[in-house]
Amino acid sequence: MCTYTARLGASLFLLTMLGPWAARAAPPAPYSLPWQLRPTAAVNVVRSDTSLALSSTEATGDSITTATLLLVSYKVTPHLAPLVRVGYVDSAPGTGLPGAALVNPVLGAIYSYDLGEALRLGLFLGVTVPVGMGGGDTPAAATASAARAGVPARSAMDNAMFAVNDFTVFPGVGLSYVAGGFTAQVEATVLQLTRVRGEAVQQDSSRTNLTTGLHLGYFVIPAVSLGGELRYQRWLSTPSTVTSDELRDNLTVAAGPRLHVRLSDSVVVRPGLSYAFALDAPMKTSSYSIFQLDVPVSF
Repeated sequence: MCTYTARLGASLFLLTMLGPWAARAAPPAPYSLPWQLRPTAAVNVVRSDTSLALSSTEATGDSITTATLLLVSYKVTPHLAPLVRVGYVDSAPGTGLPGAALVNPVLGAIYSYDLGEALRLGLFLGVTVPVGMGGGDTPAAATASAARAGVPARSAMDNAMFAVNDFTVFPGVGLSYVAGGFTAQVEATVLQLTRVRGEAVQQDSSRTNLTTGLHLGYFVIPAVSLGGELRYQRWLSTPSTVTSDELRDNLTVAAGPRLHVRLSDSVVVRPGLSYAFALDAPMKTSSYSIFQLDVPVSF
């Protein structure tokens, strides 16, 4: 009896000592980071994201646009992470002069909430600071053209940054399912754009835009994931630039691999390369091919 009691006591002692360690040691299910959708988690991250867009039409010839975005996010609570995002566009159109522009910076925050073991809700609210180059009543033509070229280069998913004459408020919501190396995520964002400058060159005083997307990802091995994304953008209002139905929306798809490399206990780099193309006009008409190099470093 004494031997049994001693063994039971030893077992309880080991469970007491090892239980918290075992809970800490169990890693969370790996999350496939989306290409252009927002993460549903509040994280500390520095993220460099560059898109190279090639397009061609009979009227304008071949064009090349590079849009580079830099994002910094930092958790102030386990669930809330404010962020800052800035962008730069360089465009060499088939006709006209090459141009470049720093576009509107974004200030925002992500609030993450776990709905269960595998479901996570991500709420977002962002605003732009309308100081981007290429705005105002007398913008340089090449600079303004470069800012506009950033829209299709980013699959029309980051319109707020390239609308340099507008102050934009854009709330969004995302929902992700993460289990067994598989990630599925959906997202929707409404953008309310209000003109604050450039009345002489921009007819619309306000515009309303919608972006949505679906991301599917899977880890083939712990260090490599494959991710695909379907993106849809639609004007809910009818701006003066929407002169036909084919100019109202854009549908694009992207896919590619991503590495997941742990540099230390707290630092992980997740470089990825994707290829995107349009499924309908107007981007399909211009034969868009988009290569995206995404390098997030979380800490």
